[in-house]
Amino acid sequence: MATISMIEHRSAWYDIYDESGKKQKTLSDSIGEVLGWSSSFFIVHRHSWYDLYDASGKKYKTINDSIGSFVSISGGTFIMRRSAWLDTYDNSGRKVNTRTAR
Repeated sequence: MATISMIEHRSAWYDIYDESGKKQKTLSDSIGEVLGWSSSFFIVHRHSWYDLYDASGKKYKTINDSIGSFVSISGGTFIMRRSAWLDTYDNSGRKVNTRTAR
């Protein structure tokens, strides 16, 4: 399976590139706003939802945006800010840690 090295927004499209620089998939930007990506997945904000996509561009999870605002993504996790808290989620959308935001 290819890994994501870059996602480029071009006109009304998102191009997903693998580690060798080859375009693997093109998705319409009607999916929402790509917030960030790691080598294995990326996160999109659409209306009141966060959608998780795999490296092949397939959506596999939808989460209500009441979990907070996106902070970062790295490896197999992403971080959301919820008031004075930072919640870490794994790539399946399961919360794995909570800590205070300093």
